[in-house]
Amino acid sequence: MTCKILIGCQSWTSDDWVTPAAGERVFYPRGTRSGQMLDHYAKIFGSVEVDSTFYAIPPVSTFENWYKKVPANFTFSLKLPQEITHALSLSEPSFPIADAFFERVRELKEKLAVLLIQMPPQFRGTRENAVNLRNFLKRLPSDLRFTIEFRNCDWMIDWTFTELEKAKVALCLCEGSWIPREMMLAAVRRSKLDFSYLRFMGERDLPKFDRIYRSEDANLELWAEEIKKLDLNGIYVYFSNFYEGHAPASANKLKELLDLPKNDPVILEDQASLFR
Repeated sequence: MTCKILIGCQSWTSDDWVTPAAGERVFYPRGTRSGQMLDHYAKIFGSVEVDSTFYAIPPVSTFENWYKKVPANFTFSLKLPQEITHALSLSEPSFPIADAFFERVRELKEKLAVLLIQMPPQFRGTRENAVNLRNFLKRLPSDLRFTIEFRNCDWMIDWTFTELEKAKVALCLCEGSWIPREMMLAAVRRSKLDFSYLRFMGERDLPKFDRIYRSEDANLELWAEEIKKLDLNGIYVYFSNFYEGHAPASANKLKELLDLPKNDPVILEDQASLFR
């Protein structure tokens, strides 16, 4: 494949990824503290989706810190704050909040990949919501890249694809329970943009995230074949812990299916041992 494919996880902060003192290796080295996780994560994966921006807009210092901590070729994709998408449903009162967020995320400079507009299931295809969506899309700054995730089948129609194409916003492809897989696979072939964004979700019924608890190998093989057919400049793929139970392992599985190079987390243990 000639296009750039970035595969990572939805967040880098999980205590369950830290190897127990007397247990088998999980992902992060034994004794890893929260402040060390991003540095370790960036040695294994080249991109991450940030979930924390969904709950609040971080201060400038946070973005500056993230920028400095990762290698030059590492990128961040960020969720828009829920106040914009869930509380205000992209209506006009959300505009100043969005503008403030866009200004803040520019602190990531070339390490900013895509901004995710994640809509809730209750955001139905009503006339009011359609007007809000159209007006919100029109205001998006051209220097940033966006994708939007719908969790309601109402939006899987020609009107939506036309509006997204005009705004140069990618439809977020999502392996989850909200929209049938057949609809998502059909959407893959409709996009006319030069990049794509794919999220692997899962039922939120797992108590821990330290290993694969439910194998989704057949599903990963299906999506790998679809990805191979895409002729794009970039594809961004992010895994939830809830997909199989351990997002880093799921991400590396897909890398293998796509014949992409991967870094074994064992290198983190080897590096950590130098400082013990």
